Amino acid sequence: MRNEKFDPGSIPKEMFEFVSPGERSSERKNYDRPVGYFRDAWFRFRKNKGSIAAAIIILLIVLYSVVCPLVTTRFDGTFMDVFYAKKPPRNLLLRRIGIADGGVNRDLSEKGLIKALAVGMAAEDRDGTGNVTLEEGLASDYQPMLKIGEGVQMSEIRGAKPRTVYAGRIDSYLEVGFLYRSVEQNEYEKILRWQEETGLQVIYPLIENNRYTIDAADANYWYKTSPKGDPIHIDENGEEQVIRYGEGMTLEDNYRRDADGNPVYYEYTGGGSRETAQYRIRVLYYNYYLYRNGFEPEYLFGTDGQGYDLSLRMAGGIRLSMIVAVCVAVVNLTLGAVYGAVEGYYGGTADIIMERIADILSGVPFIVVATLFQIHLAGKVGVVPGLLFAYVLTGWIGTANRTRTQFYRFRNQEYVIAARTLGAKDRRIIWKHIFPNCIGTIITASALVIPGVINSESMLSYLGIVKLGSAGTTSLGTLLSDASALWINYPHLMIYPAAVLSLLLICFNLFGNGLRDAFNPSLRGVEE
Repeated sequence: MRNEKFDPGSIPKEMFEFVSPGERSSERKNYDRPVGYFRDAWFRFRKNKGSIAAAIIILLIVLYSVVCPLVTTRFDGTFMDVFYAKKPPRNLLLRRIGIADGGVNRDLSEKGLIKALAVGMAAEDRDGTGNVTLEEGLASDYQPMLKIGEGVQMSEIRGAKPRTVYAGRIDSYLEVGFLYRSVEQNEYEKILRWQEETGLQVIYPLIENNRYTIDAADANYWYKTSPKGDPIHIDENGEEQVIRYGEGMTLEDNYRRDADGNPVYYEYTGGGSRETAQYRIRVLYYNYYLYRNGFEPEYLFGTDGQGYDLSLRMAGGIRLSMIVAVCVAVVNLTLGAVYGAVEGYYGGTADIIMERIADILSGVPFIVVATLFQIHLAGKVGVVPGLLFAYVLTGWIGTANRTRTQFYRFRNQEYVIAARTLGAKDRRIIWKHIFPNCIGTIITASALVIPGVINSESMLSYLGIVKLGSAGTTSLGTLLSDASALWINYPHLMIYPAAVLSLLLICFNLFGNGLRDAFNPSLRGVEE
């Protein structure tokens, strides 16, 4: 054959593939330089859009659990108010556009509607004159009725008289209205000074306990009522006239008055000195809350059944679940990797004995282990450490089995035999030659352990096996358990914790699946 000089110009242009300057070599069909294992895994992982989205959602949830307590500086997770328990979300900024206004939709009878409207009317009656009209009450900042629909006449049911029902929306925070409180004399004077400084009224006239008072313990019945609860007016002849809801409506007050006809604002109930004298007062609770805490009530996700801020409780539950899950994953990764490496490398009698031990431990139901640890160990070391011990007792077995399988796969490979022939010690062969080839599978298994731990921890808390409902510590499962008997009337108690828990489980599984594909050696260099 005759030697001919090669002419590059003879190659057609169609044979060339143009590559942009910023394109990485590992993203091309033919690699022009070696790419590391982890770098190649990262290139494959970022092509999985579902796993990337799941990782972003997990990051956002974790950031929420960390940032929420830092942003909510007004109170910590131990702050609670029993009068604002089970309340929906309320935010002073968002309520201007009708979002998170603390309102609930409710059908009200005429008597119920008048009682709600009376809160705003009484709040404007600072001097106890009782001459506030319905229109003035509706314009009040303390009026709980956000919306009032047209009255609908309900048909007669089982012999009952027809009644009018009004579909409305009410601010459940302002609905609390007025409450009776017992304070010391110096506290009473502090409230008076605060009223003068801020211009906000806290203390209102006391209500007389007579035949016109349907419920002496309810501070919102400041107007005269009949025994049936209908608001009434006493005419010049002493006749009782029922007051109906409508334009220009006024209510006749039933305030306690002194000999001169002035309303009474406090009642002495005991104590002999200035510091110990006890006064019974009637307060507008919204302003009393502001006086006591220095801020108005607003809760991003509402309050739970005890009156804690649900957003802070959820943040604490997320942190607890993540800490427990990550700690369990790390410990199980360490124990399982060591145990499985010894099994798979040495095999034989050592493998048989160690496998039987693992079989015995795996045969013990986890729920039994967790229950026994909570009964006998939690009281000594704490609830969370006791739960960690329960997970660690058997949780490493799955990682050990995967590691053992990988070691059986690689221990007789040529490079291992070569290292052993050259005099490498067992420890070096295990950790320098075989274990790096197993790390992808082990990391993936550990990532998939996290959603399993979160799910089981929430289940144990939900069932009450693990008690995590204290003021400082809670769990998503505990929040769901507390909401199980209330969620029909207060759906936000169930919706928010359930949504976060579902997102965590789904996203961690998608994230783990992405890691599994990324670390799969058989897919190395494969283009999708």
